[in-house]
Amino acid sequence: MNLADLMEQIDQLDTFKRYGRVKRVVGLMIESQGPESSIGDLCYIHVGHKRKRIIMAEVVGFNDENVILMPYTTINDISPGSLVEATSKPLEIKVGTQLIGSVIDSIGQPLDGSPLPKGLSTVPTEQAPPNPLQRPPISAPIDVGVRMIDSLLTVGTGQRVGIFAGSGVGKSTLLGMIARNTTADLNVIALIGERGREVREFIEKDLGPEGLSRSIVIVATSDQPALMRIKGAFTATAIAEYFRDKGLNVMMMMDSVTRVAMAQREVGLAIGEPPTTKGYTPSVFAILPKLLERTGTNEQGSITAIYTVLVDGDDMNEPIADTVRGILDGHFVLDRALANKGQYPAVNVLKSVSRVMNNIVETSHVKAAEKLREVLSTYMNAEDLINIGAYKKGSSMEIDEAIRLYPSIISFLKQGTHEKLSFQESIQQLYNLVGKGE
Repeated sequence: MNLADLMEQIDQLDTFKRYGRVKRVVGLMIESQGPESSIGDLCYIHVGHKRKRIIMAEVVGFNDENVILMPYTTINDISPGSLVEATSKPLEIKVGTQLIGSVIDSIGQPLDGSPLPKGLSTVPTEQAPPNPLQRPPISAPIDVGVRMIDSLLTVGTGQRVGIFAGSGVGKSTLLGMIARNTTADLNVIALIGERGREVREFIEKDLGPEGLSRSIVIVATSDQPALMRIKGAFTATAIAEYFRDKGLNVMMMMDSVTRVAMAQREVGLAIGEPPTTKGYTPSVFAILPKLLERTGTNEQGSITAIYTVLVDGDDMNEPIADTVRGILDGHFVLDRALANKGQYPAVNVLKSVSRVMNNIVETSHVKAAEKLREVLSTYMNAEDLINIGAYKKGSSMEIDEAIRLYPSIISFLKQGTHEKLSFQESIQQLYNLVGKGE
């Protein structure tokens, strides 16, 4: 950079600081008179003795001439007249390879209180999705190390998939298996709205030292303000984008996108949005595609994204599940009935689909997967007759074959938590079970 360019940048610097004052606080909402700012800007609220403590807040709306702010942390010590300082820029985080193996919060700070490593780059948390015409087609499978998924619901490099399940059906365990076993270059894992107890349990038990050594974990627990939970999702996506732009194939996992939607509902209701379907505000249905479309492929690398969706009462047609299913490139349904039988991972193969599988695997692989689905479907349709002894052997060749293969199929669909298989091993076991679909 020459001296003339440097002088021009100095001339363009805004050296003024803009301030406002808190007028009132209602629930999660802080209303202040000033400062001059825009939607999404970060502000600092100075509180405490001699204003030595700072509360970070974001501009989320306006009421006449007043600014509406939402805090990133608790709002203790805020009083009428507290000073509000504008930064005139949105939230930015520090990212780099030095963060790999770390657990951070929604604003990019290490959760254990240690200082950030040196030499990190600054990136904004909110960015536009890649241009649709600059997204290379998904053309190759990615090995996730789970036999059932690799063989019957093959995931492509850069695909976005949802895991739909009620509570306690094994979502976190399945995510931990994928994080440990995948051949992706890096994992970015966002735990949004989790119980505080489950965070360490997931990191130590489900992820383990092997998984953590190639992961960055972003945590926003359920007790944190709504804005921190929303920012956790955007921060995780920004980190994944940074490494994608470096040419890596990133595996991003978010548990769960439903809690992001619930947090956005809290924000929307607080600033006066009308509640619509099941109390969700219009901004919820605007933020979901804005967030989910950021992952996928671009010209440098890829983000293979797996989002968990918590379905209330196992209702697959509730508003958030329905919206997310329409945006993503596939959905895996975890079935409570299978979990109750002890089948883990409890993925219901007949209700799940990968929308890109047929484009990225060999024809023999597709036919073998279809054959297994067909046999499993035949057995499930005749299961009641078989169980009560009403089916007579020889009445149907298809049912006879299904009865013969069913124990082997169930054994194939089950996998131990620490059992690791390569993509090719999974496909070979599928061929051994049902042939090549001829």
